Amino acid sequence: MRLLVVDDDPNIRRLMKVCLQEENYAVAEAANGREALDLCLSSPPDLIVLDVMLPEMDGWAFCREAKRIADIPIIMVTARGEMDDKLRGFGAGADDYLVKPFDPRELVVRVKALLRRFRIEHAQTVQVGDVSIDRRAYEVQIGDIAFLLPPKEFELLFKLASYPNRIFTRSQLIEQIWGIDYDGDERTVDVHIKRLRERLEGLSERVAIQTVRGLGYRLEVIA
Repeated sequence: MRLLVVDDDPNIRRLMKVCLQEENYAVAEAANGREALDLCLSSPPDLIVLDVMLPEMDGWAFCREAKRIADIPIIMVTARGEMDDKLRGFGAGADDYLVKPFDPRELVVRVKALLRRFRIEHAQTVQVGDVSIDRRAYEVQIGDIAFLLPPKEFELLFKLASYPNRIFTRSQLIEQIWGIDYDGDERTVDVHIKRLRERLEGLSERVAIQTVRGLGYRLEVIA
């Protein structure tokens, strides 16, 4: 994994670089937004750790430009902790936000978590137990049997399968699959789960969607 650290303070760059290299990441450096943008154009990194207050091009402007080049995960690092600054950062395309002064260990944890999240979200196939799910074709394959699913059922199964054994509440699934503007009720999730169970019944011996009473649902993989 290749990371890009962007900060005009050489001491902070050095600190971040050392702690990230200790985790076996390759780390490139840039002292301003223009230099960082040139590096993104020539060799897009896997993740950017970005200071907001930069010369030549501030972090918000850089973030918008970098996201036009590629969907690169970005952690903004700044001395500003006000909510308006955080909202402005997320509005520019930042994926996470870390306030100075910070513990280097927290930076490492956030980098690992964001990279893991992006790998899952951008994966096109998921394999759980004896079930293979192909996002490009909206196809599910179990053994020699392959079949298509309606879009919402597919996205629901893909979400649960991407995080096996993790519990999702109905409200989380509504927001992530149907969107925050959805004006229906949470029983929609129950209906789609029922349909998915009916489709999987008798086909998979190792995957089951379990109801967690009072919480929501999780996909269980049976060894």
